[in-house]
Amino acid sequence: MVVLHALRPAERVAFVLHDVFGVPFSVIGQYAGQSEQAARQLASRARRQVRQAGPATPDVGLPQQRAIVGAFFTAARAGDFDRLMELLDPDAVIRADGGPRPGASVVMRGAAQIARATIATASPLADFTPVLVDGVAGMLITVRGRPVSLIAVTVTGSRITAMDGITDLDRLARLKLPRPSSPASPGQNPPPH
Repeated sequence: MVVLHALRPAERVAFVLHDVFGVPFSVIGQYAGQSEQAARQLASRARRQVRQAGPATPDVGLPQQRAIVGAFFTAARAGDFDRLMELLDPDAVIRADGGPRPGASVVMRGAAQIARATIATASPLADFTPVLVDGVAGMLITVRGRPVSLIAVTVTGSRITAMDGITDLDRLARLKLPRPSSPASPGQNPPPH
């Protein structure tokens, strides 16, 4: 959903209508006020962006993933820009699904931009609970016991290459999330679940 929201509207329409619903490009072109070839190009660009945004596979074990994720959130809490830069791949990407509201979902690229945004949005009230998200190290962020973000982190080559998060409060409320234990440092091992 985050990737779809990041597409230009015409690309999103062409991609979804053709690749999901099988609508011919000639019909999509008429609907969009463009030629069949232009509709085909829009769908092709969208398809390429969706493929490029696909999840990477971690190439380090879970203990090292957890250590790097913990170090990232410790640095975020401390406002340590230099340490965040050490932990992020230069081409790192964050994709956050904020729900259906316009502008609620975000795609951000580049270590410096991500480090600045992380520091700017870090809350001193936030508690971090290490979790597994689809088999990779992640972090559940709560404020006053209420989940505000669930993040899966991809670690490749000992650096964070991708962070995929859910910040949609309605969606988080429907997930079976672990209850945060007493406030813990971000590098601690997660409670068994």
